[in-house]
Amino acid sequence: MTECVVIAIGGNSLIKDENHREIDDQLQAVQETIDHIADFIELGYDVVITHGNGPQVGFILRRSELAFESGELHFVPLKNCVADTQGAIGYQIQESLCNAFKKRGIKKSAASLVTMVEVDPKDPSFENPTKPIGLFYSKEKFDSLKREHPDWVMVNVEGKGFRRMVPSPLPRRIIEIQAIKSLVKEGFCVIAAGGGGIPVVADEKGNLSGVNAVIDKDLSTAVMALDLSVDLLIILTPVANVFTDFNKPGQKALDRLTVFEAEQLIAQGQFAQGSMLPKIQAALMFIARGGKRVIITSPENLVPAVLKNCGTHIVP
Repeated sequence: MTECVVIAIGGNSLIKDENHREIDDQLQAVQETIDHIADFIELGYDVVITHGNGPQVGFILRRSELAFESGELHFVPLKNCVADTQGAIGYQIQESLCNAFKKRGIKKSAASLVTMVEVDPKDPSFENPTKPIGLFYSKEKFDSLKREHPDWVMVNVEGKGFRRMVPSPLPRRIIEIQAIKSLVKEGFCVIAAGGGGIPVVADEKGNLSGVNAVIDKDLSTAVMALDLSVDLLIILTPVANVFTDFNKPGQKALDRLTVFEAEQLIAQGQFAQGSMLPKIQAALMFIARGGKRVIITSPENLVPAVLKNCGTHIVP
């Protein structure tokens, strides 16, 4: 039986810099990433792909706000913006996969699935937003936005600027997991739970309704990987390895981490909130609940990471 692997693509990794964040720029980044994933699939793996949406969902929400404030158009809530990113980014991944498969003679099809993820309506993140989205703003723009939107929560990211924060409740259940399993069984390369999934809550009768939040993609990916009973979860980032003292003179690339070692590094504050920390936390959750291995690496190192142990491997 063909081994199934779940691969997560970071939303930030699809935007190379502030001069390359338009749709065509993102498509080019997607195509480059998918070329590496297609090389991996060519080794004989089935793959389920998920993706982040941190920058993109913020762009869509801000575009909606500006259009509404101008009196031109209706407002689009955050939960619908998440759904929009699933369709838009999923389409780019799906198109790129189809072309990559054709180029390589791989007889597979790709399918993007609009995916809801259940969260707890009492999750503390609704009172304490923790998910950064959208643009980085200068101090001057930050001051202007805070005057216009005093209810916004914004944080200063050292060296980058100020960024907006929104609620990010923990994922509890992938609503469409049976559909994902069926598609994988039929041989599809599935794109699912994009942007962490559209957050929904269930009432006492089990009826679902969307809530305005952005679920962390890495945590949702770990939940989905566990539900699919895969042994290997791969998280793709702009960097080839996890580092200690990242971006400091003494930074050190990590090739292998045990759960105990990773927990020690978290306690030391080695991993940034909203960046590497949720990836490490997702890896630990995946392994704690039965997963065997997590690889964190860059797209170009995907095949070498599996064949030659490049990247960072997190193990029990």
